[in-house]
Amino acid sequence: MSIKEIFTAYSGITEALDNGELKTAFDLIQSLISGVQEFSCQNRLNELQDTYRYLLHYYAEGTRDPAREQIYAGIRTGAYELTDRIRYQALSPDTRIYRAHSWMFSNYHPVEIADLVERLPALYEREDPASFETSVEQLFENVWKTVFLSDGDTASLRRALADGHFPATAKCQLVSALLLGLQVSFDREKLNLLFDAAADEDPEVRIRALIAVCLTLYRYRRRTMYYSGIRHRLDALAEAPDFRRIMQTIVLRFILSRETEKVTHKIQEEILPEMMKLKFTSQGEHFGILSDFPGDEMNPEWKDFAVDDKVTKKLEEYAGLQEEGLDVLHSTFIHLKNFGFFSEISNWFLPFTLRHSCFDTQENLRGAGLETLMQASFVCNSDKYSLFLSLQRISETHRKLMMQQMDSQLSAINEQQLQELKSRQNRVECITSQYIQDLYRFYKLFPRRVEFEDIFNGTLDFHLLPALKPYLSDTETLLSIAGFYLRKGYYEDAQTLYDCLIERDAQDGILYQKAGYCRQMTGDLRGALATYLRSELFNPDSKWLLRRLADCCRLLKQPEKALDFYRRYEQLSPDTVPVLICMGHCCLEMKNYADALKYYFKADYLEPENPKSWRAIAWSSFLSGKYDQARHYYGKILDIQPQMQDFLNAGHTEWVLQQIQKALTFYRSAVQAEDGDFDKFHALFKQDIPVLVHAGVLPQEIPILLDQLRYSL
Repeated sequence: MSIKEIFTAYSGITEALDNGELKTAFDLIQSLISGVQEFSCQNRLNELQDTYRYLLHYYAEGTRDPAREQIYAGIRTGAYELTDRIRYQALSPDTRIYRAHSWMFSNYHPVEIADLVERLPALYEREDPASFETSVEQLFENVWKTVFLSDGDTASLRRALADGHFPATAKCQLVSALLLGLQVSFDREKLNLLFDAAADEDPEVRIRALIAVCLTLYRYRRRTMYYSGIRHRLDALAEAPDFRRIMQTIVLRFILSRETEKVTHKIQEEILPEMMKLKFTSQGEHFGILSDFPGDEMNPEWKDFAVDDKVTKKLEEYAGLQEEGLDVLHSTFIHLKNFGFFSEISNWFLPFTLRHSCFDTQENLRGAGLETLMQASFVCNSDKYSLFLSLQRISETHRKLMMQQMDSQLSAINEQQLQELKSRQNRVECITSQYIQDLYRFYKLFPRRVEFEDIFNGTLDFHLLPALKPYLSDTETLLSIAGFYLRKGYYEDAQTLYDCLIERDAQDGILYQKAGYCRQMTGDLRGALATYLRSELFNPDSKWLLRRLADCCRLLKQPEKALDFYRRYEQLSPDTVPVLICMGHCCLEMKNYADALKYYFKADYLEPENPKSWRAIAWSSFLSGKYDQARHYYGKILDIQPQMQDFLNAGHTEWVLQQIQKALTFYRSAVQAEDGDFDKFHALFKQDIPVLVHAGVLPQEIPILLDQLRYSL
């Protein structure tokens, strides 16, 4: 069998096992064994099939067996592991990782893991950085490239992790090596070692290991639920008082990692240009706007999501993104990963230290600003190496100048803030954030990243994993996660959690509001309306809710119901111009032009210089046959800042009044407002043909006038 055929067969087997189709999986495993001639695995397959047949027989006979579920789980996990081993043996006769990744072995020299573990503490104590780093690199390489650890290797690594004197840096790198290896192929011994590391006293080792555990459980989420040992290990870790808080931090930080590419784009394409020049655009229909209210803002009463979108939207947005923990530096360091230092895979995960042998001028790389930067949570280890390696390459004069500028810029961080950076809670967040960013840079920037399955392409919704749910399902945690999803625009993810929370507390009207908002933002208007109506039972006087109810009804072509909600809003807040305009819109959609004009004129009286009211009055006047009145208001609009739609509607008005030349003039202006795009103009014009015909324009005259317009352009 070819490599492609082996992987195709492997995918078919795992899919069958994921779906619980064990008979199908066993048949496919048999075919794979025959195809690759790995008959040494035949006995294990026979054992699994025999056990399964007995289980099915006793089940069919109606025999009660309290151990049935446990036996079934063992058969299923055994089939997964057998399939892994067959694939491994078929692709790697040298008992190393798949030959498809042969580039990894070009400079690979296997070393006994036990020997490396034994010599590392002594090298560390001797303060021999180069030798110590080489040994750590060898340990990393041997661990991650060994697909299935032997009993001896496992025992050696377990002793190292349990040894309080074993260097923390080596433990951190061991965790990353285990993670990288597990992303290629499942090995329960590697996962058990990660659980060992997750109990380490050093927070750097512990948190990295917990992140690796989460990623591994996510990678193998279909199979790990059948390993009872995983639940026992997690329960043991959960006895620590800060376990759930750390897990919550991990989940939230991975949610933030989804934002990295958007943040990079925002900084480069939006924030920086907008800070130089704010630019506002508007969209219009016949009177400039569909609804005078913005259509996608959250309820300001949800205090945890209140956002000032006027004063600070651009001027302070960058600082806000950084303060929130978003990865604002990814774009900055993209082009600083070409140093030879990063050709070694293990260095992408290495905890930062100025003692590293790659720095040959450590004394010249010190300063107050740099010391502060080393402790800042928003700069990950990988980026710190990039920064210091860059500083090392420039002249001493320029380096001193840059460090002086950095000292000045970071002088605002006082001693109290530095102590806060070192606090236990911020320490957890700092380690979590930095390690996830280190992982992100490896999977996004490593030159041969295509050889690895990018973990960040998945949703990484750890809180939904059966194995992790018990530790992330309390109301406080789910509210926090849902809030992150909601604020970042992941409405489907947020809705799932809010629906879950509603099942727990069906009397919380705010939860219904947020669930309804999520449905509305994903286009489920009927679902949103139904959910908002449930919230109305608890919050009948919420102006935000009444507006959302009205908007949904309008979009669902229910203007009568929408008008009722707007009237209730108007009772709570009389003479609100946007509400009056929306009420007029509803009447307009009901073809009740007289009432529509009453609302529009009242809005115009309250705000006499509001072009939105003028547009609404002008179009309603046109539809109700009051063409002179329409002409008057279009004249006022065209004297200020006319839009393409204004010229189009003014042209309609003049045509109905038999002022053909004026109509052509306005139509030409409409085309010019679209940079001469006649097709775009024509598309909008065709939508208005029924209105023109109803106003008295003869259908046969329409193509004649359009041809005259084409000739005049």
